[in-house]
Amino acid sequence: MMLQRKNRLRALSLGALAVSGALALTACGSDDNGNNTGSGKPASSASAGSIKCDNAKGQLLADGSSAQKNAIDAWVKNFSQACGVQINYKGGGSGAGVTAFTQGQVAFAGSDSALKPEEVAASKKICNGGQGIDLPMVGGPIALGYNVPGVDNLVLDAPTLAKIFDSKITNWNDKAIAKLNPGVKLPNLKIQAFHRSDESGTTDNFTKYLIATTPGNWKYSGGKAWQAKGGQSAPQSAGVAQQVKQTSGAIGYFELSYVKDGIKAVSINTGASKPVAPSTESATADIAAAKVVGTGKDLTLQLDYKTKADGAYPITLVTYEIACDKGNKADTLPATKAFLRYIASEDGQKILSTIDYAPVPDEIIAKVRTTIEGLS
Repeated sequence: MMLQRKNRLRALSLGALAVSGALALTACGSDDNGNNTGSGKPASSASAGSIKCDNAKGQLLADGSSAQKNAIDAWVKNFSQACGVQINYKGGGSGAGVTAFTQGQVAFAGSDSALKPEEVAASKKICNGGQGIDLPMVGGPIALGYNVPGVDNLVLDAPTLAKIFDSKITNWNDKAIAKLNPGVKLPNLKIQAFHRSDESGTTDNFTKYLIATTPGNWKYSGGKAWQAKGGQSAPQSAGVAQQVKQTSGAIGYFELSYVKDGIKAVSINTGASKPVAPSTESATADIAAAKVVGTGKDLTLQLDYKTKADGAYPITLVTYEIACDKGNKADTLPATKAFLRYIASEDGQKILSTIDYAPVPDEIIAKVRTTIEGLS
């Protein structure tokens, strides 16, 4: 049974507002999984009339994080059904999204990493009298998906993961892997480690975990671009997942909703009482300890990658929606504000746990809602 089917029974953190029905989506991008969620069942929905559309109209262009694309797709179906607004979310990766935003090409962007100071400075050129701000909207675990014949349960830790993705451990029956998996028959099979070819917030968060927990084995500075030598690459989360699915001996990192169709997920030995599998619940347990470190209206979070708490999965990410706090374009502001209001609402957040994402904790999402109402 796939991991995500075991862990979607309840939402742990919610908030307050509206939701709706279903639709036709025109969002393009290689991460499109169609009308079903990553877990193989439709996202929950309610009355289309419960979404507050205000003066939303026309079309919104957006780009960014592929890790959140399954969530965006579910939200867009409901919102477009209710409000008649066409939203084209390309899902080209966090780097592409931030670039498109700072160049004024999109109404909002999605990124698994908060804006850097130089990106905030660039945003002031397109946010008339304001700047780009980070609004945490989607939480979730970064799963280490693998395809190793005969191995249904696999445990790894930070040092072993670092060595695998740095080409220092190259075979699945390596003694370091065997020590973490007593009683498991590991095949004499070459490891095929896949990373993102595009600039990605998922890469940034995964390598932040390695830097925080095993700096002696991961001597790279980190960031959205992959830095280690060796391995193989593919674009966006869907591309990495597809390569893992079709390659015997493969391992790669991507959002949990891509763990399906024969891909299994690694449990992480964090030093807790037992290894922790990626799930909505285990990611929420980690994100709940996050601290808001942004200033002003910016709500950037600091995650705890070094957690040893029982049941807390350490490799998590939070995806931010990036918008101008002031100076949004007049023709797209009503639709942008209405869409962001919906996805931050109680019912918008409630959808996340049904498709293997983690809702943003109450205290944080309440601040997000207040900030959205002040966008101008």
